[in-house]
Amino acid sequence: MKIAYITPGSGGTFYCQNCYRDDELLTSLLRLGHDVLKIPMYLPSNMGGTGGIQKSPVFYGAINVYLREKLPFYRQAPGWMEKIFDSQTLLQIAAKKSGSTRASGLEDMTMSMLQGEKGHQAEELEHLVRHLRDEVKPDVIHLSNALLLGLARRLKQETSATIVCSLQDENEWVDLMEEDYQQRVWDLMARRGEDVDLFITSSRYYADRCRETLRIPAEKLDIIPGGINCQGYEPSPLPFDPPAVGYMCRMSEYFGLGILFEAWMRLRKESRFRDVKLHLTGGYTGDDKKFVNGLLRRAEEENMHNDIRIWKDFSKPQRIQFLKSLTLLSVPVPEGEAFGAYQYEALAAGVPVVQPNVGCYPEFIEATSGGVLFEPNTPERLAEEMAVLLDDPDRVRGMAAAGRKVVLERF
Repeated sequence: MKIAYITPGSGGTFYCQNCYRDDELLTSLLRLGHDVLKIPMYLPSNMGGTGGIQKSPVFYGAINVYLREKLPFYRQAPGWMEKIFDSQTLLQIAAKKSGSTRASGLEDMTMSMLQGEKGHQAEELEHLVRHLRDEVKPDVIHLSNALLLGLARRLKQETSATIVCSLQDENEWVDLMEEDYQQRVWDLMARRGEDVDLFITSSRYYADRCRETLRIPAEKLDIIPGGINCQGYEPSPLPFDPPAVGYMCRMSEYFGLGILFEAWMRLRKESRFRDVKLHLTGGYTGDDKKFVNGLLRRAEEENMHNDIRIWKDFSKPQRIQFLKSLTLLSVPVPEGEAFGAYQYEALAAGVPVVQPNVGCYPEFIEATSGGVLFEPNTPERLAEEMAVLLDDPDRVRGMAAAGRKVVLERF
């Protein structure tokens, strides 16, 4: 079967969970004998780990898409100019700019993209349609998230492919928009979703949320739990002298880094935990830099900065090494997530997780026995839960072994 997988790129500036999940999925499909083509949109996808998968040029290059939306006269720009702005070098530079990977300020462009053939990027859509129809000729076209639903109608009209769409944390983009736009975007996604043959998501939590929000008929929505290629992950020695708590996600206030940081500082104020280390990885965007620097300044003021280690390289080999340095991992996203790739990676490395009782986390911990839940999602409660676990190494080791076994066998 020939599968064309259309996915937004992050440019490789931070640990993009959806990029990681996409790469794992495509690698698995390739091993099963399918012909897989990865089609990046907006920015290059640089998470790595896609050996053997065919790659196309970037479509809907972020710079050209932005200029078409903001400058009406640019919609008539010559092709040579568009090619310059679609160059790998310029797109990598764009990825490092905060605005290219955040929703705030891009509300109109998001609406335009979802309008597909009626939007300001209709020319880019036809370019993609011709490429898939005339050159690729896929059996399946898989959209990696619902924010790409503006593509579905024309792709369905012009190809004989089955249209599949993954649902994965679209709310993380929409929730950051101006409030006046949020419901309009959900409504537009719901209408454009009528052109899709099948939706899939990885958790009951997100299936229930999207079934209602996007008005998806039950027969068009399947739950397929996430998975991971466990090759290379070795059990962490789970250090306790001293212990280390870790965070592996985009280093952002939105994803709960501030909650973990405050919890770690509270933990350190207890004499028996004064040596606990804080290890961080996942990268960040320009928008996050001020927030991250603020945390580091606070740690320095409290004379705790020497016990924070930031792993700047978050490629898969380095993530594996990072996880081997941890005793516990926590990514306390305030509203929870649909997938949480860091949970799978942590348990593959035998590192228990400490997560808030929101989103997909209860399902994952129930299925694996590889961690604990806490509520409410506050630094105080997280600090209390980590203290209980750090006082009980045998329990931590038991959860690590149980969770790793389940992930290796089932995910």
